[in-house]
Amino acid sequence: MALASSVKVPYMAYLRVYEPLAAFPEPERSHWARYAKREDTPTAQDEQRRALADLLATPPVPVPVHESADAFVAVVDEVTCVCPWRTRLRGWQALEELSELLPASVLDAALPPVVRLQAATDYERWREGNPDARPWIRGATWHVPVRWFVLFDDGEREYAQRDQAPVLRYRTPMVQARRRVARGLRTLRDALEEGPLIDGLVDVGRWLEEFHPRSLVELDYGGLVHAVPEGQLAEDRSAAEVAEGLAALRDGDGERAGVAYEKLSQRWRAVRERQFSS
Repeated sequence: MALASSVKVPYMAYLRVYEPLAAFPEPERSHWARYAKREDTPTAQDEQRRALADLLATPPVPVPVHESADAFVAVVDEVTCVCPWRTRLRGWQALEELSELLPASVLDAALPPVVRLQAATDYERWREGNPDARPWIRGATWHVPVRWFVLFDDGEREYAQRDQAPVLRYRTPMVQARRRVARGLRTLRDALEEGPLIDGLVDVGRWLEEFHPRSLVELDYGGLVHAVPEGQLAEDRSAAEVAEGLAALRDGDGERAGVAYEKLSQRWRAVRERQFSS
């Protein structure tokens, strides 16, 4: 989330859920059905540009006044699925996390306390009428959380060169994602004590349960493709390394699991360090 010209724009990765039209109540279902037929549906880059335009305005607009009517669209086995942006909800949630990501002086300069207070008040009022709201998209800055890779198999990896930038993503049916989360949790709980990795995977599993069972789950490297040298990006097999680590834990081979985890950690440590480079 970019805040001002004085703050380096972070690169983000995304975990998305695309739900079939049948999962949405009317009149939203009809809206998305019409929307999916458009030939000019916006891209992830369009979404980020709109967010940056709001945040770099004077005064900044940390949360849109109105909820977005846009979505990402995917066709899965001839079934149209959509992933609503819900930028207003995600803006509120991101705002709550900023105090942990930025020093107070930087945060106050980019988003004055009065602006944040008004946004927090608006969010509290909105939540009273929308207690069950949840986003279809989760984001992470300067890395891909290890727990996200548990949802995918290396065979679902898609890497392609595009005109503007490479694309690296994974896509899997919801039923597979939930099965892998459950199996991963069993393995981790048998081998490790409770901790952030297990807690994070539990949280992802609960989030997935909120969606239609015929949904599509996608991990998109998003802007991170700009933070990783092209050769390293093409060779990135993070999901395979996570699967290797979990398999080693199931076999009781802690040494092999440690090697897989260290390889993964070194890759993402190097990416995260780039946020501090000039």
